[in-house]
Amino acid sequence: MKIGEVIESVPCIDEFVKNKEVDLLFTNDPSLRSVVVVRGDKPIGHITRTHFYQKIGTRYGYNLFMGRQNQLIMKENPLIIDRHTPITEVSTEAMQRRPEDLYDDVIVTRNGLYYGVVSIRELLLKLVETQVAIASFLNPLSSLPGNKLIDEKLEEALQLPLYSLIYFDLDHFKSYNDTYGFNKGDKILLYLTDILKRNIVGTEEFLGHIGGDDFVAILPHYEANSICQRIIDEFDAFILSFYELEDLGQLQIHNRAGTLEPFTCTSLSIAVITNQYQKFESVDQLSDAVTRVKKQCKKISGSSYLVNDHEKETYLVH
Repeated sequence: MKIGEVIESVPCIDEFVKNKEVDLLFTNDPSLRSVVVVRGDKPIGHITRTHFYQKIGTRYGYNLFMGRQNQLIMKENPLIIDRHTPITEVSTEAMQRRPEDLYDDVIVTRNGLYYGVVSIRELLLKLVETQVAIASFLNPLSSLPGNKLIDEKLEEALQLPLYSLIYFDLDHFKSYNDTYGFNKGDKILLYLTDILKRNIVGTEEFLGHIGGDDFVAILPHYEANSICQRIIDEFDAFILSFYELEDLGQLQIHNRAGTLEPFTCTSLSIAVITNQYQKFESVDQLSDAVTRVKKQCKKISGSSYLVNDHEKETYLVH
């Protein structure tokens, strides 16, 4: 939500209007919190009811200020925000103001000209609404964006001149859950989440959690190889710490086909799709392509990644 969607209108005056006229504005409208001071329709100052009457109410304040121009009493350098700024950003800036300015209205502009104000009460109410809405789209375990936001980002990616779609999937993770339980399985998922967050860090890069042990990243470039290698190196470095070492190679577990096989350490398969050699017209085409690469990747023993770096074939990179 943008700040311009929740503005309200309050009077604006130029800097030469006398304070006795400002007093009339506040007296005639007891609900009026503030007045915006403009110069050529551009906001330059702010007069809040509280600040105004604190100044006027001093021992000599009435005689000193009431007949003079408001520029002597207005607050300079108020918080001025463009109407397209997200509410989350505005709330951060508003809370960083000096304590005496903390509850002042936020002034909103349109093309640099005065557009309206937003009260701190309204700002905080809308911030809570926004955060609740965002939270409903996040995976509850990893706090990463879930399927709805992933779908939106995939649609956006199709419009980018270049992009890499990376799909992360754990191997032998079901057998780990079956052996040690879902609570310990969640710890591996959080371990992987932390690694992904450390490595998918660009301002234009996106990281999402499809669910279970499936994660996805979208990068606006083709530099996925080094990122995938770092992620694999970090994952493999400590994954054994989640196991009782005597279990590996000794336990026999039933696989998905129902046959017994040795208990194997969880590894990481990463499938990478780019539009460098293939052009995709829809999210379904992207999904089909990454599924084919993932199937090939999961045939490889241990952690690995595959990239579709040719039109019809995929090549093992690691």
